Amino acid sequence: MSQSDTELKLAVLIDADNVPYSNVKGMMEEITKFGTPTTKRIYADWTKPNANGWKSVLLEHAITPIQQYSYTVGKNSSDSAMIIDAMDLLYSYKVDGFCIVSSDSDFTRLAIRLREGGMKVIGIGEKKTPNSFIVACDRFVYIEVLDGAIKKKTKKPATSSNNTATVNTKKQAPAKTLNTIDIQTIDLIEDTIEDIGDDSGWAFLGDVGNLIVKKKPEFDPRNYGFSKLTPMLKSLTDILEIDERDSDKKGIKHVYVRLKIN
Repeated sequence: MSQSDTELKLAVLIDADNVPYSNVKGMMEEITKFGTPTTKRIYADWTKPNANGWKSVLLEHAITPIQQYSYTVGKNSSDSAMIIDAMDLLYSYKVDGFCIVSSDSDFTRLAIRLREGGMKVIGIGEKKTPNSFIVACDRFVYIEVLDGAIKKKTKKPATSSNNTATVNTKKQAPAKTLNTIDIQTIDLIEDTIEDIGDDSGWAFLGDVGNLIVKKKPEFDPRNYGFSKLTPMLKSLTDILEIDERDSDKKGIKHVYVRLKIN
């Protein structure tokens, strides 16, 4: 795909039965980071009282409601309608990718099929989302992270004077603090840097971030209290070295990282 991610035309399909309506604004803002949402549809049985919360936000965000009656009690009827529409859009060749907003593992096979068709697939759902659906996406974003980002805009959490996170090496158990980075994530970062580092061990930060997401689609610095990957890795002073190098553009620096040599 020759287009940059920011130019991707995205179809946004929302399963109203399996995600909360409280942060639609945050979800839509997040989606624009990956591309332009040209199709926005939300699926539910709009005759049911539990769908009322969504109705007030649909017009504000130009989301088209799709009515799907529940033919069987206790069964989510929106799944089949979303899957049919997704396949129709896939073969229309009018979009470059999909954003599936749901916490339901039933969309795992759909995500896999869309990727097989050359589509970029972004998932958005709650932390309870089964891992099968998460890993089937190119990228997965937790709704809880978006809630936290909104709260941070109004109230910033207290940080230490040196603005670094509590960090632990592989042999230590992580402390229970806001910015603690767990051992599994430390291992992921270290392994990724080793995978793409040059002969001196240096790896370009952008390449590190891209490969981490490929390995773990739900990876997001905001899960650990950081807005971006750069400050997150800068906090890992016990295990990483950071080198900021001048680029061809004035005022722009390229950040490189490598494992600290003992």
